[in-house]
Amino acid sequence: MKRGITRLLLPLIGIIPFLNSCGPSVDSSNKMIVSVRDQKMLLVRDGQPIKAYKISTSKFGLGDQPGSNRTPLGRMKVAKKIGSGSPPGAVFKSRRPTGEVLKPNAPGRDPIVSRILWLAGTDANNRNAFRRYIYIHGTPEMNRLGTPASYGCIRMGCRDIVDLYDRVGQGADVYVVRGSLPASVAPKTNNMVVR
Repeated sequence: MKRGITRLLLPLIGIIPFLNSCGPSVDSSNKMIVSVRDQKMLLVRDGQPIKAYKISTSKFGLGDQPGSNRTPLGRMKVAKKIGSGSPPGAVFKSRRPTGEVLKPNAPGRDPIVSRILWLAGTDANNRNAFRRYIYIHGTPEMNRLGTPASYGCIRMGCRDIVDLYDRVGQGADVYVVRGSLPASVAPKTNNMVVR
C-alpha cells in the first residue's frame, strides 16, 4: 500500500515548486513615503529614491477611526491593485470602472479615477485602513494636489497614479508620516521628477 501511495505522489512532488510560484509575488523592493507636511510622496526602490509625486491627504486630519474621513499614519501595505489597463481619468465606483473618463479638473466632480492601490494597515494605529477603504488613487481635482483635500485616501494626479501603479506591486510598503520627507532619502540627482 505504501509503495502505491509513493508512486502516486512522486509525480506531484515535481509540480509543488511550480504551484508555489503561481501566487502573487510580494513587492519587497519598493516603498512609498507619504509626507503629510510636504503633501508629497517619495518612491524608494532598494533604498534609493526613484521619483517624487505631489499628493493630497485628508482635509479632516490624521487618524484611523471608522467614519472619521482621516488619513491613517504609520506603515501600511498595498493589499490590492485595481484598474490595470484603464485609461487615465477612468471613473471607478465600488472599485469597478463605470466607463466614464474625466479630464483633469472636471468641474463639480470628485470621483476615484485611473487606478486604485488599496491599503491594509500593519500597525495598531491604522488597523482599520482596509475596511475603511483607504486607497492611493487618482483624482480629477489636479488643482487641489499639494494641499490636504481628500476624505481619508491619498490622492494623486491621473497620470502619476498610473505611473506609480506600474512601478509597485502588491505587498509594497507605504509609510505615512506627519513630518517632512527625511533628508537621508531626499533625491540626490537632478533627474528626479516632482509633479
